[in-house]
Amino acid sequence: MTEFADRRRMMVDTQVRPSDVTKFPIIQAMLTVPRENFVPDAQREAAYADVMVDLGEGRYQLEPRTLAKMLDAANIGRTEVVLDIGSGMGYSAAVAARMAELVVAVEEEGAMAEEAQTLLMDAGADNAIVHTGPLAEGAAEHGPYDVILIQGGVDIIPQALLDQLKDGGRIVAVFTEGAVGVVRLGRKAGNQVSWRLVFNATAPVLPGFERAPVFAL
Repeated sequence: MTEFADRRRMMVDTQVRPSDVTKFPIIQAMLTVPRENFVPDAQREAAYADVMVDLGEGRYQLEPRTLAKMLDAANIGRTEVVLDIGSGMGYSAAVAARMAELVVAVEEEGAMAEEAQTLLMDAGADNAIVHTGPLAEGAAEHGPYDVILIQGGVDIIPQALLDQLKDGGRIVAVFTEGAVGVVRLGRKAGNQVSWRLVFNATAPVLPGFERAPVFAL
């Protein structure tokens, strides 16, 4: 346990803080949540590396830097409700739960969703629940949401998901652009979402967020 705690601190000191993430709630959450518990046993040694961790079933745990900067852009408040899309085994939801009033994690892989709920309970994230269903559909019954986080790449974001964002709410996602990608922060005003670039990052596109193929005759 001490070894992983040391790795956790090193992760924050070498990957998070140098990326200009200094908000105390983010730092404290990432120092506290045991990232190694939210990956398959075979990947525990890679839990604190500066890489995406393969969770299986097409899910990845984003690099610590990427998640931290997404949380920094989202600026989650203590009274806010967060929708965490593609949460995998629940790490991102556990971290966000230390900043928010409630986190609804969406995962469509049934076994992974069940495991995520157990891991969140073990981590003391009593204000996080796991919704099992298609990622692109979100979890409208628990919304609307102040913040939506998408834990993977997107080509497009379905309107059904944007409709679950409160007026004035924020959404953060990794948009694919060829071989590279960018993280954008969106703010909703009325029925429109205005986007701005935050930083560069990449991630595999999540199911339901792919651009429809264009067929040429």
